[in-house]
Amino acid sequence: MATSSQITNPREFLTELFLRAVAAADPMRVVPPFLPAKPKGRLLVIGAGKASARMAEAVESHYGPCEGLVITRYGYARDCAGIEIVEAAHPVPDAAGVAATQRLLDLVSDLTPDDLVLALISGGGSALLCAPAAGLTVEEKMGVNRALLDSGAPIGQMNVVRKHLSLVKGGRLAAACHPAQVLTLLISDVPGDDPAQIASGPMAGDGSTPADALAILDQYKIAVSPAVRATLNRPSSVIPVDDPRLAAAETRIIASPLHSLSIAGHLAEASGCEVRMLGDALEGEARDLGAAQACMAKALRKDVESSGRPIVLLSGGECTVTRRGDGVGGPNAEFVLSAALELDGCAGIHVLACDTDGVDGAAEVAGAYAGPETLAQARQIGADPALALANNDAHSFFGTASSQIVTGPTLTNVNDFRAVIITPGQ
Repeated sequence: MATSSQITNPREFLTELFLRAVAAADPMRVVPPFLPAKPKGRLLVIGAGKASARMAEAVESHYGPCEGLVITRYGYARDCAGIEIVEAAHPVPDAAGVAATQRLLDLVSDLTPDDLVLALISGGGSALLCAPAAGLTVEEKMGVNRALLDSGAPIGQMNVVRKHLSLVKGGRLAAACHPAQVLTLLISDVPGDDPAQIASGPMAGDGSTPADALAILDQYKIAVSPAVRATLNRPSSVIPVDDPRLAAAETRIIASPLHSLSIAGHLAEASGCEVRMLGDALEGEARDLGAAQACMAKALRKDVESSGRPIVLLSGGECTVTRRGDGVGGPNAEFVLSAALELDGCAGIHVLACDTDGVDGAAEVAGAYAGPETLAQARQIGADPALALANNDAHSFFGTASSQIVTGPTLTNVNDFRAVIITPGQ
């Protein structure tokens, strides 16, 4: 086993843990083992999400050129020989996503029992698959989406509202594929890996109600148009889990936050660290979770100094940010900034948090790193960490401090990755 002295650069070490977690969820690695034999009839590939284009690329590397269409985020397209890749906006839908979703629905409208629909679904699909319910405009859906993103609501609650304002979520896309066979391959980015939550469950039946959606909007005091409220006062149109149209539908989780965290944990252990896995489904306010993990790390300093062995805290899940200011931030950067403020230069503790899709909140930045020297160096050049946190401006702060983690599109998405290392004598 490697010794702790080999971890000479904690920032590089934590970054390598993150990149190893991302690589473990690369669609080119995880898709092929789940691909079935070709059907008697058509093989039609559909999909949506930040990983969907890379998933389509993996499908064609296995079968050769295929028929189909997938929708991914701007900048996440891949070259495919047969499957059409359409880019659209995320996290707030746009007209390109609406048009592509309608084309996708048209594509599955005339299938037979001999056909197989291969659905490639990953995080981000909630925004990319956009078909407003009857009587709603795209602008109204966009407004609700923005308000939910700013409210601090957890992803599960956001998805309940999205399902009941949609013609495609909550199992509707799977039902539209009937009577074809359906195999859905899912890259999970949600706590618990629930197929009904990933991309708001377009291929999974659902038991929520419009009343549930209204209660969530009221809980977060989100004002909506009369048309939105009227839609949510109508009977539910999501597809129940026992609907016969879903009888020929099968779902497989092919990559998950827990698996990626475990891969990172194995690397940390091989490097001489003790790993403490805090869970793959942590939720809550990013700043609160950052402060809590910083306190945990400080409490472990005595153990590390006594044993001489570093401890790594690993966690995943999806933090939220309740917008209070007008800065440029994201939950991972806010987690790191809050942790750094709590640590206040504490020796030997280093923190990294990144989104595995390469985009944290509103910025094309994966996340951020902070070590014992980060805040002091930033203050020397005029950056105020407390003010940045108050203004939800963590990305600007870490940009000034040269502590951003920038990967570009990773072409996968297994949610947030957080790592804290406590080292002896550093």
